Amino acid sequence: MTAVELIARYILDHLGEQRPLFVALQGPQGSGKSYVSAHLQAHLQSAPHALRVAVLSIDDIYLPHETLISLAAADPHNPLWQGRGQPGTHDVKLGTDVLSALKSGNSSIELPRFDKSLFAGQGDRLPMDGSGVIITQPPRLDVVIFEGWCVGFQPITEDELAERWNGIWKSEREKLGLGENQMGRKADIQAINDALRDYLRLWDFFDIFVQLKPVPPSSPELSQYAVVYKWRLEQEHHMKALNGGRGMSDEAVKSFVDRYIPGYVFFGNIACSRKQAADIENDSSMKHSPKRLIVTLDEERRVVGTTLL
Repeated sequence: MTAVELIARYILDHLGEQRPLFVALQGPQGSGKSYVSAHLQAHLQSAPHALRVAVLSIDDIYLPHETLISLAAADPHNPLWQGRGQPGTHDVKLGTDVLSALKSGNSSIELPRFDKSLFAGQGDRLPMDGSGVIITQPPRLDVVIFEGWCVGFQPITEDELAERWNGIWKSEREKLGLGENQMGRKADIQAINDALRDYLRLWDFFDIFVQLKPVPPSSPELSQYAVVYKWRLEQEHHMKALNGGRGMSDEAVKSFVDRYIPGYVFFGNIACSRKQAADIENDSSMKHSPKRLIVTLDEERRVVGTTLL
């Protein structure tokens, strides 16, 4: 069974009278989140289901290009904010406004869009001028899918940050050939952690959570994140083949993915970090715990296993 078929069945199993059902879809760069989301939408909208489905990517709520440049200039020594990607580079208020409007179903709304090919691959948000996808409401939607590489990431305690800095982060960056401070000092990781707390407002919308997860590497000498570089490069080549060659060079893609790796290492262990997030927020962010499905993929993005949490 394909990832689309598995996730569609999971969504339909949890679709009750209360609409819309909010579905979070997380996976590393190039894992197929956009492909899966688009095919899920087409599948659920077709007969016999005939559901009303909206898809939004966390990429579409990136800060505009000029604001991203300002963020980078304000903290020039933090390499994690020298471009889009990490928590802190998104417009969380815009995201919560859009999700709130979709939840209420009282009025039509245009979905934001971010074009990654602009500014030599740095990207920019497109104007919300009526040229994008318009969700006509009422009636309410049946399903809202929100996908993104860091969807569901949780802030961690200072103690765990220090433990990961000296443990798994040291191990992974050595496997990937990254210098000790190449992807940020501990203070830079802490700045990302602080920014991530605001994202809990987004995660609170979701009823079910689906994670696309690469199978562990065959050798302990290999980084568990090595496949992300392969997947993201394939994604960039595909985009450039469709748009006339606009986008990043292979070297730029490598540097781009480098900046994401700390996010996976420090905040991506989603299933194990909810208690830490609750401790930080004194349980105020944990209004409900969404049902969880983990879909494990091999290097060719074929399903090799599933886990329910």
